[in-house]
Amino acid sequence: MMNRAVIEGSALAVLALSILTIWFRARYKARPASDGGYLTREELQFELGRLQDEALRWLTTTNHREIGILYIAFGTIAALWGGMDAMMLRTELLTPPADIWTPETYNALFTTHGLTMLIFFVLPVFFGIGNYFLPLLIGADDMAFPRVNAIGFWLLPPALLMARFGLIVQIGGQVLSIFLPDDQIMFFLSLREVSVGWTLYAPLSVVQPNPQIDLLLLGLHLSGIATTVGAINFIATVIYERADGVTWGNLDIFSWNMLVTSSIALFAFPLLGSALVMLLLDRNLGTTFFATEGGGPVLWQHLFWFWGHPEVYILFLPATGLMSLILPKFVGRKLFGYQFIVYSTLGLAVMSFGVWAHHMFTSGVDPRLKASFMAISIAIAVPSAIKVFNWLTTMWDGDIKLSAPFILCAGGIGTFIIGGVTGVFLAVIPIDILYHGTYYVVGHFHLIVVGIIPMLMIASSYYWYPILTGRWYDRRLAKFQSGLLIVGAFVTFMILLVIGGMGLPRRQAIYPPEYQLAQQMATVGSYVIGLSAVMWLYNMLVSYWRGDVVQSTDPWNLKATNQFTREWQWFEERMVEKYDMEPAQPETTRRSYAPELEPMGLLGGVGSVAQNVYRNASMAAVAGFIGTFLMTGGIGTAIVIGVLDPASFAEISELVGLGTSAIIGAALFLAGGTIIWPLLFLSFQEFLPGRRMFETGLVFATLVATGFSVAFYTDQQGLAFVGYLTFVFVAHWAYGLGLAVTFQFLRSRRTDMGA
Repeated sequence: MMNRAVIEGSALAVLALSILTIWFRARYKARPASDGGYLTREELQFELGRLQDEALRWLTTTNHREIGILYIAFGTIAALWGGMDAMMLRTELLTPPADIWTPETYNALFTTHGLTMLIFFVLPVFFGIGNYFLPLLIGADDMAFPRVNAIGFWLLPPALLMARFGLIVQIGGQVLSIFLPDDQIMFFLSLREVSVGWTLYAPLSVVQPNPQIDLLLLGLHLSGIATTVGAINFIATVIYERADGVTWGNLDIFSWNMLVTSSIALFAFPLLGSALVMLLLDRNLGTTFFATEGGGPVLWQHLFWFWGHPEVYILFLPATGLMSLILPKFVGRKLFGYQFIVYSTLGLAVMSFGVWAHHMFTSGVDPRLKASFMAISIAIAVPSAIKVFNWLTTMWDGDIKLSAPFILCAGGIGTFIIGGVTGVFLAVIPIDILYHGTYYVVGHFHLIVVGIIPMLMIASSYYWYPILTGRWYDRRLAKFQSGLLIVGAFVTFMILLVIGGMGLPRRQAIYPPEYQLAQQMATVGSYVIGLSAVMWLYNMLVSYWRGDVVQSTDPWNLKATNQFTREWQWFEERMVEKYDMEPAQPETTRRSYAPELEPMGLLGGVGSVAQNVYRNASMAAVAGFIGTFLMTGGIGTAIVIGVLDPASFAEISELVGLGTSAIIGAALFLAGGTIIWPLLFLSFQEFLPGRRMFETGLVFATLVATGFSVAFYTDQQGLAFVGYLTFVFVAHWAYGLGLAVTFQFLRSRRTDMGA
């Protein structure tokens, strides 16, 4: 078994060093070139003094924008830490037995993953976005209580350290055990990460002797105080700090959602804090709140879920506010049904406190109470559906800009629809009893918390990046990263929905071998999510120093659709004042939809589409034939030398219902390489990284080769496995080059003919 503390500590250290290296390397390259010479002592002292001043400023700041950035940075660190837990637990599930981590380590991984992401990642990031932009959106100078705002943030870092102290102590113990005997470092060996599950159910959380549970409870309590303080500040700011002319009728939709979210938090978190203190007393002073002779373990479930289900909406509503704010900007239309979206938000807030017992359908709650909770749990889908219908209607006939924020908005709507609809089924008592303990619940929940929530966080980071930094991010990389995140989320959690529907239990490190392929595919999907997160972070860090400088006071051309909202007006005033820029004026103020501007072909609008289809299909057929011809050399050689089993092609034949014939399967494979994959390349090549066509072709081929290597793997070992991977990737790179070069040639030829 591998040592979790060493692996996770090393991985986090490598990640932190990589981030610092990227940051300083980008900063160094962005600076003017030195004229030579050496750094003098005075210059070094000046630099150190400047760093001290900067550190002191960030530690004592009460500026709402700087505190917002601190919140976002903190939430990002927590996300990377919790995400590392997720990668490690998904790695364990690559194989049916528990042969990478012990079952206890696996339990600790999903416990800390859940708590870190739900408590220390999502809400701090939304509080950060709210801190930075909410005062700008409502025309306030700052938050209502700036010093309280700073205190609220600075309670969070010690809370996170207390909650995750077990891992830190374990790493310290591993290092000290090299030099000292065990009896001298007993403290470091007595604490370990909590493994009772993120719901901390009694009586397990009461009787487990691990002292880290007490630290975790204190850390969660501290984070609850921080959240309550922050929530009060948001409510006071929206109510009392609005500028003249900002009424409840024209308050922007994000501020509405932050107001409602804060109101829910104000009622939910104090109750969680009380429950945590009661659990602490049961563990340390012998009280019996959750003992059988007292309130019983079910009392903990009632208290926990009375906070737990509103917490879902505390995490979800800010994302819907961002969706309602950002989506209209990229479809050229104002938000459809503003009032109905506000009412649906208020409805969700009220109803969120009436559904907690649907998490307890498998407990001994009175069946009549269960029925009432089932009815409310089904009804809560109505206000959620209102939001979705209004978003879709906003897009209808819109002038869509296929930018990274829009791609993420569209992806977020898709994941939310599936995650939401599958949740409605769980509200029905018999179905919930059947699937409560399966991966179906994991898939449903994660399609929302790893769907619309992070997607809208990232969409907002792209949308407001010019305000935050005065620069542009790498837009091509952002599109690719957005697509990757959506694909990764769907691959991972749709598979979990399916295997959960087949009855596979969740929260177990060991599972039946027949689910191995599905688990492996889900794990690959989770790696894709992790890769997209790293790409986003890289883009944010490097673009801060090396991104193109914003040259307009209206970077998104929002004035053209009359959506130049207050935060952008603030940005324009700042750019005019600071850089003496001229306020941007749109060339035209366009209507949301102008059918007369649609291209007309020989057969009207349909004619132009038909011409495009014919042209693209013919180019794809030629390029696909050449690419496939080049690829067959590598694939054929792999079969001849025995590193690729030709029988694996029979699965393709079987998949389409033509029996288990390897010849038919190989023919279908070649047909796909000639027809389908070239069309996919043609559709997605502009979203793939690479400045030149052949670079894009190599990236596309690498992605396809990764899928091929998983799908056609037939248990090759050792040198055969190395040979298998080598020939698969070389053959696909030849395919990608063939596609790209042929496309490039055909396009240049058509251009010459047109000229």
